[in-house]
Amino acid sequence: MADHLEATTETVQHVCNMEEVQGGDEGGNLLSKKQFSEQNAFNLVHDELRIAIKVAMPSPKRLMHRFLENTKEVLYPDDPLRQFKHQPASRKCFLGLKYLMPILDWVQDYKLSYLKSDLIAGITIATLAVPQGIGFARVAGLPPIVGLYTSFLPPLLYGLFGSSKDIAVGPGSILSILIGSLLRENIGPEEPPDSFVRLAFTATFFAGLFQAALGVFRLGFMIDFMSRAATIGFISGAAVVVCLQQLKGILGITNFTKKTDINSVMHSVWADPDMWNWRTAVIAACFLVFLLVAKKLSNQKKKLFWISPGAQMASIVLTTIFVYITHAYQHIGTVGTLKKGLNPLSVKYIYFHGPYALKAMKIGLIIGMINVMETIAVGRTFAAKKNNKIDGNKEIVALGIVNLTGSCFSCYISSGAISRSAINFDAGCKTALSNIITATLVMITLLVLTPLFHYTPNVILSAIVFVAVIGLIDVKGAHFTWRVDKLDSLACLGAFFGVIFLSINAGLLIALVLAGPGIDVMEKLNSANFVHVLGPQWLFSTVSVAVAECTSILEAQEESSDNYSKAVA
Repeated sequence: MADHLEATTETVQHVCNMEEVQGGDEGGNLLSKKQFSEQNAFNLVHDELRIAIKVAMPSPKRLMHRFLENTKEVLYPDDPLRQFKHQPASRKCFLGLKYLMPILDWVQDYKLSYLKSDLIAGITIATLAVPQGIGFARVAGLPPIVGLYTSFLPPLLYGLFGSSKDIAVGPGSILSILIGSLLRENIGPEEPPDSFVRLAFTATFFAGLFQAALGVFRLGFMIDFMSRAATIGFISGAAVVVCLQQLKGILGITNFTKKTDINSVMHSVWADPDMWNWRTAVIAACFLVFLLVAKKLSNQKKKLFWISPGAQMASIVLTTIFVYITHAYQHIGTVGTLKKGLNPLSVKYIYFHGPYALKAMKIGLIIGMINVMETIAVGRTFAAKKNNKIDGNKEIVALGIVNLTGSCFSCYISSGAISRSAINFDAGCKTALSNIITATLVMITLLVLTPLFHYTPNVILSAIVFVAVIGLIDVKGAHFTWRVDKLDSLACLGAFFGVIFLSINAGLLIALVLAGPGIDVMEKLNSANFVHVLGPQWLFSTVSVAVAECTSILEAQEESSDNYSKAVA
């Protein structure tokens, strides 16, 4: 190649040094000696280089080989295994651990200046995680201690395996009401008392298994199956259901329905108003106003992010002291005894076979998919605010590891809830260390402080859950969807009314049926009109198809150029 180019250069110099040249351009106009020499030199170099870089066409590939290549390009477009090529075994092992545990990546560049922000964020989330953990466990129908277990181990694991800096992991309101309703549908009153908790652990195990497989096989694109409009309707409807369920604790009702539809809930509330407990109603009214004002202040000014979590912890402390001093625990329900110590092993309680295992697989598939959708949406939202990107498939693998391991240590399904993650973001967290700090403080609570929650009234937990969930009712989002696309808003309304009037399962099914896959994406593509501008002939399904098409175009141009050269000669 080098010798060929050197010979070409000498020929060009010879052409440019010619003294007597006559010629013309394609239009028949006479050219000067210099212009004619430069034009011939350019054409000569172009022809010589074209011949020099010409490569042979690859041999045809078998059908199975092409299928495997196309599948790899669809599922692994970024080729995550590329970094392992031509590396020694020790290096491959380290790169594998680094890919699986992002903490090994960011800890190398960790600065001491980050520690203050991560400490503030971790402490703030811990003050929020303790009361909400107990409250969300009650929403799911599980023992309160399980909520504290889920507030300890999952954040610790996510700090090791998660790649997002802003997501705060723990029990969530939507998943708690969802798993609770699904468990009640599959556990009858005649079943053993521990079947409910065992099925919750088993469903969490299969949810983690499903999530891990989803991430490993790079199937994260499946989370976009339900459109944003349907998601808004489903989450808003579930938030209304959670708020209505808190009427049991706020009004002190003992005989309350286990169903989630609004008709059954209203019937339980108004069936016998004489059974309302005025003491719990007064406490709830006072602290609801206090918590709502604190939340409004936190939302108005970013620097006051700590007010809402602080108000929730202060409410727990004040009401616990008040109930203990006044002996009000004789008239209102309290949390009761919480066992001291860290998460006990629960592997022996997981159903690996039998009818309960099949039920848990179905529940795990549903809650696992909703968990992925919620957490990835939250992670992308806050990453975009910092001009960062997160690897969705890596996040799904992290969620799978968190839930798989958590189910073996007395935890139920956990996620990156938007309320906790928003406070984590506003607190200025720099890395996932904030999750580890939160887990450390909850661990101290489990080891030392659990007896102090014995006299904590259930009514204050209901008030905290009510305030945490009411913000998920997205009226603005639903109104925006109605203005943008009336047809897509039907999915939003269908999911919303299906959840509150029928059941959470029915609302989810309606959302999936009315919102076809990719509606949001196709609407954006159509509005952009890029297909018309670019031309449909330049759209290809995979990279290999694009290369093949471009190769054929280059060959056609090359053949045309050869024919032209022969004609000129």
